[in-house]
Amino acid sequence: MNLWRQRGGAVPGWAVLAVAGMVLLSGCAGDYVARTRNLRTAYESESYDRALAELEAVGRQGSRKDRLLVLLDRGMVLHAAGRWRDSIRVLAEADRLAGELDAISVSEEAGTLLTNERERAYRGEDFEKLMIPVLQALNYAELGEDEEALVEVRRVNERLRKMIVEESKPYEQLAIARYIGGVLYEDQGEWDSAYIDYAKALELEPGLGALAEPLLRLAKKTGRREEYERLRQRFPDVGHEPLGKGEGQLVVVVEAGLSPEKEPADRYTETHELIQVPRYRERGSPRPARVWVGEGREARTVTVTSLSEVARVHLEDRIGRLLARQLAAVGVKAGLAAGAGALTKSREVGVLTFLLLNAMNEPDLRSWLSLPAEFQVARLRLPAGRHLVNVEAGGRHRTREVEVQPGRVEVVVLRRYH
Repeated sequence: MNLWRQRGGAVPGWAVLAVAGMVLLSGCAGDYVARTRNLRTAYESESYDRALAELEAVGRQGSRKDRLLVLLDRGMVLHAAGRWRDSIRVLAEADRLAGELDAISVSEEAGTLLTNERERAYRGEDFEKLMIPVLQALNYAELGEDEEALVEVRRVNERLRKMIVEESKPYEQLAIARYIGGVLYEDQGEWDSAYIDYAKALELEPGLGALAEPLLRLAKKTGRREEYERLRQRFPDVGHEPLGKGEGQLVVVVEAGLSPEKEPADRYTETHELIQVPRYRERGSPRPARVWVGEGREARTVTVTSLSEVARVHLEDRIGRLLARQLAAVGVKAGLAAGAGALTKSREVGVLTFLLLNAMNEPDLRSWLSLPAEFQVARLRLPAGRHLVNVEAGGRHRTREVEVQPGRVEVVVLRRYH
């Protein structure tokens, strides 16, 4: 350590206390994950009123740096509770705030060089910001408001297009957004648009299996002969006869499992500095759900999008930027420590200052933990009328009553945690 060659006596008490105080304040600030454990316990046991009350308390007591996370969690809890209108309102507020936070101030960014990333307002990972319009689309679909739902689907696709094309990020379109787009277009009788979105969903998730049914049916209906033949050879066992008179469809979207959680991981820079960055740890892999209506009408859900995989890709893309910022932070702290040593004429103060400042170099482990791990989908054809839909997964049984209209597609959204 050639930064501190000054000679001196004992370390002044005020210096130790000041720097240690900074460490303690840094450790206490921004620990949103720890402060919301009770919220997640209530949420995952489907005690939504209690979860909302916990969020209210966290919002009152917490820092404005966590404001976006409070809104995101509240929007997701309301969504899971089937309070679609309330969820739309809260998620719209979260979306506006996320846009504002993207224009983060230089002073706040510089401040993280001295302390750590947890000291800045949480802005959300790219994929989390994309999940806002996905959930909004499902909220509107549950309300039967196809036009508004399609606006949200287009927003997802346009945001991703900008990230991929203009920002050169290694992302892909989201299969769940394209599949829901296909469902909404089909419900409106826009066959070409529906086919295009279903086809893109299949390109993104080749394992759609029985969910490819509308592709075969619409390829034939829209005169796409070559595509139809290729699809028929690829899915020889998928029936796709035209809908009968007085027949409609049910699409069940199951938001399954628990989203991945961030944990610290060691990385080494080119100069062999050890720096901690976040990485995602999966919290289990949900199994398919069984969906049935009456006797003989049954389907298994198929995973259309795994958020665990999406989260990993998006986080890995920004690890390089994280490492560069953390390396810059080490240089800033070394300079401050050298200054402290020179000011006090004490090598020990310089060394201690550097060690304590570097101890604050903790990665930001905050994330939108109320999101699901997967979006799973099942489809059924049903005669028009009222039906009781049964969904069984992880030993739990859920029911929903739905009204199916001739020639239309009814969307049902359910949340399950195991």
